Amino acid sequence: MLKKLICSLVVAGCCHNLVGAKESDVIGDLANTLDNRWQLGQDKISWQVKDSHEDHLEFSGEKMSAIIYYGSDTAGKLSLKRKLVWPMLRTIPNDTHASLIHDFPIEISPKWTINGDVSVAENLVNVEFDGVLTLTSTLGQSIVLERTLSPSTNLPVLVERLKFTNNGTKSIDLELSKLDYSLKTKKSNGVYGVYHIQALSEESGSFTLKPNQSVIVNAKYMATKQGQEYDVVVDKEIKKRQRYIESLTSDLQLVTPDPIVNQMFNFSKIRAAESIYRTKGGLMHGPGGGRYYAAIWANDQAEYINPYFPYLGNANGNESAINSYEHFARFMNPEYTAIPSSIIAEGIDIWNGAGDRGDCAMIAYGASRFALANGDEKDAKSLIPLIDWCIEFSYRQMSKEGVIASESDELEGRFPSGQYNLSTNMLTYGALVSSVHLNNELGRKDIAKSYAQRAIKLRSSIENYFGANVQGFETYRYFEGNEKLRAWIALPLTMGIFDRKQGTLDALLSDKLWSADGIYSEAGNDTFWDRATLYAFRGIFAAGETDTAMRYFKYYSRKRLLGEHVPYAVEAWPEGNQRHLSAESALYGRVVTEGIFGIEATGFKQFSVAPFLPSTWNEMCLNNIRAFKDNFDVCVSRKGDAFEVAIKPENKPVMRLPWQGKAAISVNL
Repeated sequence: MLKKLICSLVVAGCCHNLVGAKESDVIGDLANTLDNRWQLGQDKISWQVKDSHEDHLEFSGEKMSAIIYYGSDTAGKLSLKRKLVWPMLRTIPNDTHASLIHDFPIEISPKWTINGDVSVAENLVNVEFDGVLTLTSTLGQSIVLERTLSPSTNLPVLVERLKFTNNGTKSIDLELSKLDYSLKTKKSNGVYGVYHIQALSEESGSFTLKPNQSVIVNAKYMATKQGQEYDVVVDKEIKKRQRYIESLTSDLQLVTPDPIVNQMFNFSKIRAAESIYRTKGGLMHGPGGGRYYAAIWANDQAEYINPYFPYLGNANGNESAINSYEHFARFMNPEYTAIPSSIIAEGIDIWNGAGDRGDCAMIAYGASRFALANGDEKDAKSLIPLIDWCIEFSYRQMSKEGVIASESDELEGRFPSGQYNLSTNMLTYGALVSSVHLNNELGRKDIAKSYAQRAIKLRSSIENYFGANVQGFETYRYFEGNEKLRAWIALPLTMGIFDRKQGTLDALLSDKLWSADGIYSEAGNDTFWDRATLYAFRGIFAAGETDTAMRYFKYYSRKRLLGEHVPYAVEAWPEGNQRHLSAESALYGRVVTEGIFGIEATGFKQFSVAPFLPSTWNEMCLNNIRAFKDNFDVCVSRKGDAFEVAIKPENKPVMRLPWQGKAAISVNL
């Protein structure tokens, strides 16, 4: 009986027969309309500078984050600003945005003269990114300056290596002076008193560079509390960063015929995993963007990124996920008043400025999926009280129509959401579905059955309340009275509900919602948030419309990786100027794991998989998946009109499963 209840939920990967991919020869046509500014290399991208252009990217370590603004100005000269953030050096007032931040423009660099000339222009000729950023410029006709910038993995330092090389035929005289920049903040402005901001270099003096000779100057940009000292070896820090990048590259490896998608996925793992800070409240994943650090949110952390960490197998990521749920669990209460949206300032304060955003739905959805993929019974048992409490909280907000109220949603009032919005209800539904599997694993059969029944009823209520014709499309209204299409109409597809699939697909990809930068938040408004676009891609893949999904996903990937603002998924525009918030990169990763490969955790050692191949691909693999306390590969290859799915656990025989490309396959490791 229970199995029938679960299957009747029509969850992607359970008992629903998904629509197979259509044959198409235009999967790449949309992506091919783009012009690349950047070129794809082996595990890197590069820009050969031929015009004026500026960009910025963020990279992080456990104790700092750096937003690097770089480019070539109208005269061809290098423009460079290093915006450094120290999340654990708290400022006053100690609110969400109270990280110490300091800008180091290009002028705060080691100084030099060449053959006595102090006015030699630094003209940018090449930029390379492979996890560290390398800016190559020419100084006159024969001298090349290569700046390599990298955050320390565990110190509050950005390091910069400057390598001067004589590429000419004559010797040159290079005079280097030390960089010695120092600033102390006011004691009254810091939670921990005075902070010492410094920029230092080690090498100085006079050098004669013969042809093909080089000299290296090491610089470091840092901030500390009074009395703190760090032994910083620049070359060592760069190598530590490179080893860290290699470790992320080796796990959860995507192998497809599309090198752009492969590399975008590879970079997305870096941005997703690096933004974890070692706070006094434990490891905390933070969105970043110069605004959001040493704090957690019910959407960015609990919902978006935490369920992804087990697949990546990143130890800090899994620890930060559990830590975030433990922080939220502190706020459970017998009165069932809302959990705060965000826990800030290293865990000692909260932000709840938008009221209940459906935060419990976000937490229950993310925590239940994390618990299954994490594959640890003890951890799961510790999370169950929070999941149960959040589901109960949500049900206490239920209307007589059977839908769940929230004061706002994850956009916090930027767009109207009504009293009952589609997002809160779909996340609650998703939480129920995953909790059915989780409670069955833990032997709580009656609760699993109850949640399955609740999910069936909620699904029906969602259809009755939100199902509507909006702007000519048979899809969903976002709230009662909503007359404009909204990006989050993709959520039912993401959660495996395909009743209004065609109308929803048509709406999402119509000129009312689809734009050159992804899906508009609302029809008629040019605001876009990548999170909604990435959820939509997951939903379209889940619906079995693989060629359609891949056509738009390839376009998006190429634009974000090789276009004008690279190399990650972004937060939004116009707000924030497309900041490289970290959790959006995790949502990109989940398009691959849950969308393209259709992996859905159904137990501590069990999952369903529906890896639909685009019609122009013959095979694809996702290797070294670290979920379920295991290490395994999932590969799918075309076998005539059908497929073979190969599951390759570490040190175990390969499971070769014939697949007709319809119902998902259940796998037990």
